[in-house]
Amino acid sequence: MLIKFFYTLRAAKLQVSVQEFLSLLGALRQGVIADEGGPTIDKFYFLARTCLVKDEAQFDKFDRAFGAYFKGVEMLTDFSQDVPLEWLRQHLELELTPEQKAAIEKMGWDELMETLKKRFEEQKERHEGGNRWIGTGGTSPFGNSGYNPQGIRIGGKGGNKSAVKVWEQRAYRDYDDNLELGTRNIKVALRRLRRFAREGSELELNLDDTIHKTAANAGLLDIRMQPERHNKVKVLLLMDVGGTMDEHIHRVEELFSAAKTEFKHLEFYYFHNCVYDFVWKNNRRRYAEKTPTWDVIRKYNKDYKLIFIGDATMSPYEILQPGGSVEYNNEEAGAEWLQRLLNAFPKHAWINPEPQGVWQYRQSIALIQQLVHQKMFPLSIAGLESAMRLLSK
Repeated sequence: MLIKFFYTLRAAKLQVSVQEFLSLLGALRQGVIADEGGPTIDKFYFLARTCLVKDEAQFDKFDRAFGAYFKGVEMLTDFSQDVPLEWLRQHLELELTPEQKAAIEKMGWDELMETLKKRFEEQKERHEGGNRWIGTGGTSPFGNSGYNPQGIRIGGKGGNKSAVKVWEQRAYRDYDDNLELGTRNIKVALRRLRRFAREGSELELNLDDTIHKTAANAGLLDIRMQPERHNKVKVLLLMDVGGTMDEHIHRVEELFSAAKTEFKHLEFYYFHNCVYDFVWKNNRRRYAEKTPTWDVIRKYNKDYKLIFIGDATMSPYEILQPGGSVEYNNEEAGAEWLQRLLNAFPKHAWINPEPQGVWQYRQSIALIQQLVHQKMFPLSIAGLESAMRLLSK
C-alpha cells in the first residue's frame, strides 16, 4: 500500500529518498502512532511529513500529494470556539432584494462591540433568520450566512465581504515559490527593476577588451578578464494572505515564483489585510513565530524597494481604527504602521490583484491608495511594468 504512496510523493516532485521511506516504515513497525486511541490518519500524516519532508517550503506539495493519494482525506485541526456550534449551523440561504438590503442599518464600531458583548450575556439558544441574535441566515450583525452591511462574522464562510471582524481561527498556507510559470511575461516585467554592477573576483572573459589589446599588441594574445555582473537590486516583499486573497492564490504564486528567480536579494513576509505591529515568515506558525514590524524597519535599510501584494479589500476600520484588525485587538491603527514602513522605504509600490475596475467601489482600496501616494498598480503585465519603472527611478 505505502509503496504507491512513496511513488505518489516522487511524482509530486518531492525529494523523498528510499532511506527516509524506510525510516517511516520502521517507525510504523515500532508503533510510534499506536498510542492511546490507536493509529489515525492524522497521526500518520504528521509522522509521514516528519520522516519524509526535509524542507518546510515543501509542506504544501506534500499536502497536495497526501490528499490526492488518500482521496481527499482532510486533516483535523483543533478549532476551539466559545460560541456553540449549533448556533452557527446553516439550514437556509438568505436572499434579499437590493431595497431590503438598503433598509438594513449598520452600527458604529463602539456600538457593534458593546452589542455583541450583551448578546453573549443574554442569548441562551440557537437562532436562525432573525435580525438580533447570534445565528445564521438572518440580518443580524452577528453570525454567518446572512446579510448585514457591517457586522462580525462568527464561523462559517464569508460572502458579502462586509464583516469588520471575523471570529474564527483560520489556517493560511504559504505561497509556493517553486511554482512553474506558464508564461515568462511576469519575469520579463520584473527585469525592468534589475540593476547590474561588476563585483567580485575577475572570473569572466572581457572579449571586446581582449580583442582590442591583442590588436594593439601586434597580434600577441593579451587576455583581459573582468568581474561577473551581479544584480544589485534589493527587494522587500510584504504579501497579504488569507481571506479574500484566497481568490488570487495562483496569480500571486506566479508573481512570487518569478520574483524569487529574478531578484537575488529578496526578503519576504506575510500579513493579513493590513500590516500591524508584527508580520510572519511561515503561515503554519504565524502565532508562535512573529516578527515585529519595528524589527523589519530596523533590519533593512533604504536601499530596499518595498513591494506590497494585496487586494486592499477590508473594512475601513482595519486601516483607521485601533483594535480594528479582524483577528486581534491591535493597539495602533494599520495606517500608522503603513506610514512607518513607507517612511522607512521611500521606494515603494502596492500591487493589487483585484480588477482595476472595482477599485473605485471599495472604500478600503481608496484609503490604501491615498496612504501609498497613489502608487498602486494592478497585477497585470502592464501594471507590473509600470510599477517596476517607478521603482527603478
